Amino acid sequence: MKFLFRLYNYHFSKDKNFAKRLRSILGFTPYNIALFKLAFYHKSASTEKLYAIRSNERLEYLGDAVLGTIVAEYLFKKYPNKNEGFLTKMRSKIVKRQSLNKIADKMGLDVFLNQYNNTKLSRSMLGNALEALVGAVYLECGYYKTKNYVINKILRSYLDIHELETFDDNYKSQLLEHCQKNGQTVTYKMLAKYKFEKRDRFKVAVLIDDKKIATADDFNKKSAEQTASEKAMQTLGILTETDS
Repeated sequence: MKFLFRLYNYHFSKDKNFAKRLRSILGFTPYNIALFKLAFYHKSASTEKLYAIRSNERLEYLGDAVLGTIVAEYLFKKYPNKNEGFLTKMRSKIVKRQSLNKIADKMGLDVFLNQYNNTKLSRSMLGNALEALVGAVYLECGYYKTKNYVINKILRSYLDIHELETFDDNYKSQLLEHCQKNGQTVTYKMLAKYKFEKRDRFKVAVLIDDKKIATADDFNKKSAEQTASEKAMQTLGILTETDS
C-alpha cells in the first residue's frame, strides 16, 4: 500500500514536484507528503494559536532527539578506543546549531523553506528544518532506515569527520588565550534581550580592553557569546571565515 502511495505522490499528486525534489535529498519518495510538508512550515509563519501543531516545531523536537541518538551511536562505533569526553565533544560539534545550519544550507533546504513560509528566513530556520526533516523520516521509515539516511546522506555527504577531530570550536577559549598572551582583557556584555520567533533572544557584545569588537544574537546567551567571539577573531585577523 505504501508503495502505491509513493508511486502516486511521485507521478500524479498535486505535490508531485515537491515529491520529486524531496526524492533528490532523501533517496526515496515519501508516502506521507503532508508530514514532510509540515517539516518546512516554521512557527513564525503561522498565525494560529496552535502554531506548535501547525508548524515544524514538534517534528523538530523529535528529530533533535533522534539525530542526537544516531550521532552518538555512530561515534561510539567509529571510535572504539576514544573516551567519553572525546565522544561528547565530537557529538556537540556535529549537532550544534551552527553545524546543522551549514549542513541544511548545503542540502538546499532553503528552497523548501522559501516555498512554505511567507516570512524572512533566518539562519536558525535551516537547522530547525533539518531536525524536523529527520523527525519526518523517522516517523515514515522507523529508526534503522533513519539511521542509514542520517549516516549516508548527511554525515558522510556533508561532514568531514576527520577534520572535525582537530577542529576547535570553542572560540571564547581561543579568544581569551590570544588576549592573555597580548596582555589584554576580554569581557562580554548583554546589549539586549528581546522576543523573536516567540522565544527569548539575546544580543551580546565582546569587548577587548573595554572596546567593543563584535556583536552577535542567538536564542542562547552562551551561543551568542561564542558567535561574538568568532566574529571578534575574524575582525582581529586571527581567524578566517573558511577556518570557522
